[in-house]
Amino acid sequence: MEKDKIKVSKHSFKYMHLTSTISMSLVLFLIGLVCLLLFMSRDMSNYVKENINISIILDDEIGQQYEQRIEKYLLSSPFTKSVEYISKEAALKDHVESLGEDPQDFLGYNPLMASIELKLKAKYANNDSVKMIESKLKSFENIYQIDYQEDMVSLVNDNLHKVSLILIVIAIILLMVSIALINNTIRLSLYSNRFLINTMKMVGATSGFIRRPYLISSMLNGLVAAVISIFLMAGVIYFVQFEFGISGMIIRPLTGIIVSFIVIVLGAMLTAISSYFAVGKYLKMNTSDMYFI
Repeated sequence: MEKDKIKVSKHSFKYMHLTSTISMSLVLFLIGLVCLLLFMSRDMSNYVKENINISIILDDEIGQQYEQRIEKYLLSSPFTKSVEYISKEAALKDHVESLGEDPQDFLGYNPLMASIELKLKAKYANNDSVKMIESKLKSFENIYQIDYQEDMVSLVNDNLHKVSLILIVIAIILLMVSIALINNTIRLSLYSNRFLINTMKMVGATSGFIRRPYLISSMLNGLVAAVISIFLMAGVIYFVQFEFGISGMIIRPLTGIIVSFIVIVLGAMLTAISSYFAVGKYLKMNTSDMYFI
Protein backbone atom coordinates (compact mmCIF):
# COMPACT_ATOMS: atom_id res chain seq x y z
CA MET A 1 0.00 0.00 0.00
CA GLU A 2 2.83 2.37 0.92
CA LYS A 3 4.62 1.59 -2.37
CA ASP A 4 1.43 2.38 -4.29
CA LYS A 5 1.18 5.75 -2.55
CA ILE A 6 4.80 6.54 -3.41
CA LYS A 7 4.18 5.59 -7.06
CA VAL A 8 1.10 7.81 -7.20
CA SER A 9 3.05 10.65 -5.59
CA LYS A 10 5.90 10.32 -8.09
CA HIS A 11 3.45 10.10 -10.97
CA SER A 12 1.64 13.24 -9.77
CA PHE A 13 4.95 15.10 -9.40
CA LYS A 14 6.08 14.15 -12.91
CA TYR A 15 2.69 15.16 -14.32
CA MET A 16 2.84 18.52 -12.52
CA HIS A 17 6.43 19.05 -13.71
CA LEU A 18 5.43 18.32 -17.31
CA THR A 19 2.36 20.55 -17.08
CA SER A 20 4.37 23.46 -15.69
CA THR A 21 6.99 23.08 -18.44
CA ILE A 22 4.33 23.09 -21.18
CA SER A 23 2.57 26.10 -19.60
CA MET A 24 5.79 28.08 -19.41
CA SER A 25 6.80 27.14 -22.96
CA LEU A 26 3.46 28.42 -24.32
CA VAL A 27 3.84 31.70 -22.43
CA LEU A 28 7.44 32.14 -23.61
CA PHE A 29 6.32 31.26 -27.14
CA LEU A 30 3.85 34.17 -27.12
CA ILE A 31 6.46 36.57 -25.75
CA GLY A 32 9.02 35.38 -28.31
CA LEU A 33 6.50 35.78 -31.13
CA VAL A 34 5.75 39.39 -30.16
CA CYS A 35 9.49 40.15 -29.81
CA LEU A 36 10.02 38.63 -33.25
CA LEU A 37 7.27 40.84 -34.70
CA LEU A 38 8.88 43.88 -33.05
CA PHE A 39 12.27 43.15 -34.61
CA MET A 40 10.65 42.34 -37.96
CA SER A 41 8.73 45.63 -37.90
CA ARG A 42 12.01 47.45 -37.19
CA ASP A 43 13.74 45.66 -40.08
CA MET A 44 10.77 46.33 -42.34
CA SER A 45 10.76 49.96 -41.25
CA ASN A 46 14.44 50.32 -42.18
CA TYR A 47 13.85 48.53 -45.49
CA VAL A 48 10.94 50.81 -46.45
CA LYS A 49 12.77 53.98 -45.36
CA GLU A 50 15.93 53.04 -47.24
CA ASN A 51 13.93 52.51 -50.44
CA ILE A 52 12.43 55.99 -50.54
CA ASN A 53 13.97 57.79 -53.53
CA ILE A 54 15.11 61.39 -53.76
CA SER A 55 15.47 62.34 -57.41
CA ILE A 56 18.06 65.05 -58.08
CA ILE A 57 17.16 66.20 -61.60
CA LEU A 58 20.09 67.78 -63.47
CA ASP A 59 20.13 70.52 -66.09
CA ASP A 60 20.92 69.47 -69.65
CA GLU A 61 23.89 71.88 -69.65
CA ILE A 62 25.64 70.19 -66.72
CA GLY A 63 29.09 68.90 -67.53
CA GLN A 64 30.39 65.46 -66.61
CA GLN A 65 32.92 66.94 -64.20
CA TYR A 66 30.27 68.88 -62.29
CA GLU A 67 27.94 65.86 -62.23
CA GLN A 68 30.79 63.76 -60.77
CA ARG A 69 31.36 66.46 -58.15
CA ILE A 70 27.76 66.13 -56.95
CA GLU A 71 28.03 62.34 -56.91
CA LYS A 72 31.29 62.51 -54.92
CA TYR A 73 29.65 64.81 -52.36
CA LEU A 74 26.68 62.44 -51.96
CA LEU A 75 28.86 59.32 -51.64
CA SER A 76 30.94 60.96 -48.89
CA SER A 77 27.89 62.16 -46.94
CA PRO A 78 26.77 60.26 -43.80
CA PHE A 79 23.11 60.23 -44.89
CA THR A 80 23.70 58.33 -48.15
CA LYS A 81 22.86 54.66 -48.55
CA SER A 82 23.22 54.47 -52.33
CA VAL A 83 23.62 56.75 -55.34
CA GLU A 84 22.65 55.91 -58.92
CA TYR A 85 23.18 58.12 -61.97
CA ILE A 86 20.47 57.84 -64.65
CA SER A 87 21.31 59.37 -68.01
CA LYS A 88 18.81 60.98 -70.40
CA GLU A 89 18.93 57.87 -72.56
CA ALA A 90 18.32 55.50 -69.60
CA ALA A 91 15.45 57.69 -68.38
CA LEU A 92 13.87 57.57 -71.87
CA LYS A 93 14.24 53.79 -72.02
CA ASP A 94 12.54 53.36 -68.61
CA HIS A 95 9.75 55.73 -69.70
CA VAL A 96 9.09 53.74 -72.89
CA GLU A 97 9.13 50.41 -71.00
CA SER A 98 6.70 51.60 -68.32
CA LEU A 99 4.26 53.63 -70.46
CA GLY A 100 4.74 51.99 -73.87
CA GLU A 101 5.16 55.25 -75.79
CA ASP A 102 8.20 57.22 -76.96
CA PRO A 103 7.88 61.03 -76.54
CA GLN A 104 10.53 61.49 -79.25
CA ASP A 105 8.00 60.27 -81.84
CA PHE A 106 5.83 63.39 -81.49
CA LEU A 107 8.27 65.90 -79.96
CA GLY A 108 11.28 65.12 -82.08
CA TYR A 109 13.66 65.20 -79.12
CA ASN A 110 14.17 63.59 -75.69
CA PRO A 111 12.44 65.83 -73.13
CA LEU A 112 13.64 63.83 -70.13
CA MET A 113 16.56 64.99 -68.01
CA ALA A 114 19.42 63.09 -66.43
CA SER A 115 19.08 62.53 -62.69
CA ILE A 116 20.82 61.16 -59.63
CA GLU A 117 18.68 58.78 -57.58
CA LEU A 118 19.57 59.08 -53.90
CA LYS A 119 18.53 56.58 -51.23
CA LEU A 120 18.98 57.58 -47.60
CA LYS A 121 19.97 55.63 -44.53
CA ALA A 122 16.94 54.79 -42.37
CA LYS A 123 17.62 57.31 -39.60
CA TYR A 124 17.70 60.18 -42.14
CA ALA A 125 14.45 59.16 -43.89
CA ASN A 126 12.26 61.79 -42.25
CA ASN A 127 11.01 65.15 -43.49
CA ASP A 128 13.30 67.25 -41.29
CA SER A 129 16.43 65.46 -42.47
CA VAL A 130 15.27 65.44 -46.10
CA LYS A 131 14.67 69.21 -46.00
CA MET A 132 18.13 69.73 -44.54
CA ILE A 133 19.66 67.58 -47.32
CA GLU A 134 17.59 69.46 -49.91
CA SER A 135 18.88 72.84 -48.69
CA LYS A 136 22.48 71.59 -48.93
CA LEU A 137 21.98 70.27 -52.46
CA LYS A 138 20.46 73.56 -53.62
CA SER A 139 23.85 75.18 -53.09
CA PHE A 140 25.08 73.25 -56.17
CA GLU A 141 24.62 74.77 -59.60
CA ASN A 142 22.99 72.95 -62.53
CA ILE A 143 20.46 71.15 -60.33
CA TYR A 144 17.10 71.70 -61.98
CA GLN A 145 14.85 70.16 -59.30
CA ILE A 146 14.93 67.97 -56.20
CA ASP A 147 11.93 65.69 -56.17
CA TYR A 148 10.67 63.41 -53.39
CA GLN A 149 7.28 62.37 -52.02
CA GLU A 150 6.99 64.35 -48.81
CA ASP A 151 3.58 62.89 -47.94
CA MET A 152 4.88 59.35 -48.38
CA VAL A 153 7.84 59.96 -46.04
CA SER A 154 5.45 61.26 -43.34
CA LEU A 155 2.96 58.43 -43.91
CA VAL A 156 5.63 55.71 -43.69
CA ASN A 157 7.10 57.13 -40.47
CA ASP A 158 3.69 57.67 -38.82
CA ASN A 159 2.35 54.19 -39.67
CA LEU A 160 5.52 52.38 -38.62
CA HIS A 161 5.57 54.34 -35.35
CA LYS A 162 1.96 53.30 -34.62
CA VAL A 163 2.64 49.63 -35.41
CA SER A 164 5.75 49.61 -33.19
CA LEU A 165 3.84 51.27 -30.33
CA ILE A 166 1.02 48.69 -30.53
CA LEU A 167 3.50 45.80 -30.53
CA ILE A 168 5.38 47.27 -27.54
CA VAL A 169 2.12 47.58 -25.56
CA ILE A 170 1.20 43.96 -26.43
CA ALA A 171 4.70 42.81 -25.41
CA ILE A 172 4.41 44.58 -22.02
CA ILE A 173 0.96 43.10 -21.38
CA LEU A 174 2.17 39.61 -22.32
CA LEU A 175 5.22 40.02 -20.09
CA MET A 176 3.00 40.95 -17.12
CA VAL A 177 0.67 38.00 -17.84
CA SER A 178 3.63 35.65 -18.22
CA ILE A 179 5.10 36.76 -14.88
CA ALA A 180 1.77 36.04 -13.17
CA LEU A 181 1.31 32.64 -14.91
CA ILE A 182 4.88 31.47 -14.34
CA ASN A 183 4.73 32.63 -10.72
CA ASN A 184 1.52 30.67 -10.11
CA THR A 185 2.91 27.62 -11.91
CA ILE A 186 6.06 27.63 -9.75
CA ARG A 187 4.02 28.12 -6.57
CA LEU A 188 1.79 25.15 -7.44
CA SER A 189 4.77 22.95 -8.25
CA LEU A 190 6.39 23.79 -4.87
CA TYR A 191 3.16 23.42 -2.89
CA SER A 192 3.67 19.68 -2.41
CA ASN A 193 7.17 20.33 -0.98
CA ARG A 194 6.11 22.86 1.64
CA PHE A 195 6.49 20.41 4.54
CA LEU A 196 9.90 19.28 3.28
CA ILE A 197 11.01 22.92 3.16
CA ASN A 198 9.68 23.44 6.67
CA THR A 199 11.45 20.29 7.94
CA MET A 200 14.81 21.44 6.49
CA LYS A 201 14.33 24.82 8.17
CA MET A 202 13.59 23.14 11.52
CA VAL A 203 16.77 21.02 11.42
CA GLY A 204 18.89 24.14 10.94
CA ALA A 205 19.37 24.38 7.14
CA THR A 206 20.05 27.91 5.90
CA SER A 207 17.71 29.72 3.53
CA GLY A 208 20.34 29.64 0.76
CA PHE A 209 20.86 25.89 1.17
CA ILE A 210 17.10 25.23 1.00
CA ARG A 211 16.53 27.53 -1.96
CA ARG A 212 19.47 26.34 -4.08
CA PRO A 213 18.07 23.02 -5.44
CA TYR A 214 14.68 24.59 -6.18
CA LEU A 215 16.29 27.53 -7.99
CA ILE A 216 18.45 25.21 -10.10
CA SER A 217 15.49 22.94 -10.88
CA SER A 218 13.27 25.89 -11.82
CA MET A 219 15.94 27.45 -14.03
CA LEU A 220 16.48 24.15 -15.86
CA ASN A 221 12.73 23.85 -16.25
CA GLY A 222 12.64 27.39 -17.64
CA LEU A 223 15.47 26.64 -20.08
CA VAL A 224 13.67 23.53 -21.35
CA ALA A 225 10.48 25.58 -21.77
CA ALA A 226 12.47 28.27 -23.64
CA VAL A 227 13.94 25.71 -26.05
CA ILE A 228 10.47 24.26 -26.71
CA SER A 229 9.10 27.77 -27.37
CA ILE A 230 11.96 28.48 -29.84
CA PHE A 231 11.13 25.30 -31.77
CA LEU A 232 7.46 26.34 -31.77
CA MET A 233 8.39 29.75 -33.20
CA ALA A 234 10.54 28.12 -35.88
CA GLY A 235 7.62 25.85 -36.76
CA VAL A 236 5.22 28.80 -37.05
CA ILE A 237 7.66 30.73 -39.27
CA TYR A 238 8.15 27.68 -41.51
CA PHE A 239 4.37 27.13 -41.73
CA VAL A 240 3.61 30.76 -42.61
CA GLN A 241 6.43 30.98 -45.16
CA PHE A 242 5.85 27.77 -47.05
CA GLU A 243 2.23 26.80 -46.46
CA PHE A 244 0.87 30.26 -47.25
CA GLY A 245 3.52 31.05 -49.86
CA ILE A 246 4.81 34.15 -48.03
CA SER A 247 8.40 33.60 -49.08
CA GLY A 248 9.20 37.29 -48.63
CA MET A 249 8.98 37.03 -44.83
CA ILE A 250 12.72 36.72 -44.32
CA ILE A 251 14.11 36.89 -40.80
CA ARG A 252 17.72 37.91 -40.44
CA PRO A 253 19.94 35.40 -38.56
CA LEU A 254 20.91 38.10 -36.05
CA THR A 255 17.21 38.77 -35.32
CA GLY A 256 16.60 35.06 -34.70
CA ILE A 257 19.63 34.88 -32.36
CA ILE A 258 18.56 37.96 -30.37
CA VAL A 259 14.95 36.75 -29.96
CA SER A 260 16.14 33.27 -28.93
CA PHE A 261 18.50 34.84 -26.39
CA ILE A 262 15.68 37.00 -24.95
CA VAL A 263 13.39 33.96 -24.62
CA ILE A 264 16.11 31.85 -22.94
CA VAL A 265 17.05 34.64 -20.50
CA LEU A 266 13.39 35.30 -19.64
CA GLY A 267 12.74 31.59 -19.18
CA ALA A 268 15.63 31.16 -16.74
CA MET A 269 15.22 34.51 -14.97
CA LEU A 270 11.45 34.50 -14.42
CA THR A 271 11.40 30.92 -13.13
CA ALA A 272 14.35 31.61 -10.79
CA ILE A 273 12.74 34.75 -9.36
CA SER A 274 9.36 33.05 -8.92
CA SER A 275 11.01 30.04 -7.26
CA TYR A 276 13.01 32.30 -4.93
CA PHE A 277 9.89 34.05 -3.63
CA ALA A 278 7.76 30.88 -3.57
CA VAL A 279 10.30 29.07 -1.35
CA GLY A 280 10.65 32.23 0.76
CA LYS A 281 6.91 32.19 1.41
CA TYR A 282 7.09 28.69 2.94
CA LEU A 283 10.25 29.55 4.85
CA LYS A 284 8.39 32.34 6.66
CA MET A 285 5.38 30.19 7.54
CA ASN A 286 4.86 28.27 10.77
CA THR A 287 4.26 24.53 10.57
CA SER A 288 0.66 24.86 11.84
CA ASP A 289 -0.20 27.41 9.10
CA MET A 290 0.82 24.98 6.34
CA TYR A 291 -2.19 22.77 6.98
CA PHE A 292 -4.59 25.59 6.08
CA ILE A 293 -3.21 26.63 2.64
